[in-house]
Amino acid sequence: FLQRYLELPNGIPSHDTIQRVFAMVSPEFLQRFQVLWNEMLNSDEGEKVKKILAIDGKTQCGNGNKNQKANHIVSAVDENGFCLGEKRVNEKSNEITAIPELIDDLNVKGHIITTDAMGTQIEIVKKIRKKHADYVLALKGNQGTLHEEVKQYFEDSELLAECEYTKTMEKARGGIEKREYWQTDDIRWLEQKKDWSGLKSIAMTRNTITKNDVETIETRYFISSLEVNVNEIARAIRGHWMVESYHWHLDVTFREDDNHTLEKQASFNLNIIRKLALNVLKIYEAGKKPMSLKLKRFAICTNPENHLENIMNL
Repeated sequence: FLQRYLELPNGIPSHDTIQRVFAMVSPEFLQRFQVLWNEMLNSDEGEKVKKILAIDGKTQCGNGNKNQKANHIVSAVDENGFCLGEKRVNEKSNEITAIPELIDDLNVKGHIITTDAMGTQIEIVKKIRKKHADYVLALKGNQGTLHEEVKQYFEDSELLAECEYTKTMEKARGGIEKREYWQTDDIRWLEQKKDWSGLKSIAMTRNTITKNDVETIETRYFISSLEVNVNEIARAIRGHWMVESYHWHLDVTFREDDNHTLEKQASFNLNIIRKLALNVLKIYEAGKKPMSLKLKRFAICTNPENHLENIMNL
């Protein structure tokens, strides 16, 4: 099959040769290809709704051993489920330094950027605003007293009643999940407001899952540069799960954590290639009936000659 596309005068390359080739390829080349592909697929022309861009990190577990730390890669995934870019975290650093570098590489103007609490940093917020984007960032105890002050505000029932509010109800995980969202721009009391560039509102979510007459409640808090529009901030908060779903597919659909490529650059390149393949799987129709991404990949891999030409013409 490969002879239709490749000349292999010396036979099929060995495992070690393939690894050496992947280690030699520049990640920047693959990332540039990734950017061009996404630009071709997505257009902001005529777009009136701000796009969500969720940023989060994932460790390539199979890349580590007792002699080296595994690659940790920060990725940016849009609300349509496409990875727009990634940055490998330096071994002596963490996501806090990688996130601004990733934002620098992307065109985020007019987007809403979401991160978990690790990304809620004053310098990251400055970078987001400098790139003309908005943010919805999760709060935990790593921002001094900010989390506790916002928490206490929403615990006041009178203040909570003045907030904009919306909720959704749906079946989930064998039970009923109620998602509630509150947002306010009443932040004049917040002493740290001046430290967070463009800060305009704070928000709270409460997720209540009822299953077999047992309730599980999770409450979270956020800061945002968005004006008060509770439906918009709810969309952004809910949209952050897309990057978690994307990482799940890398593990389940492509079994990334089972790949034990130890060479750092080769492993990073394979991560980018998996993401390109995952992006293709999301838009390619492999049959007349809808398929899961895992089944779609299986269908293509077991019968590539029937699919490759169509994939190349996407």
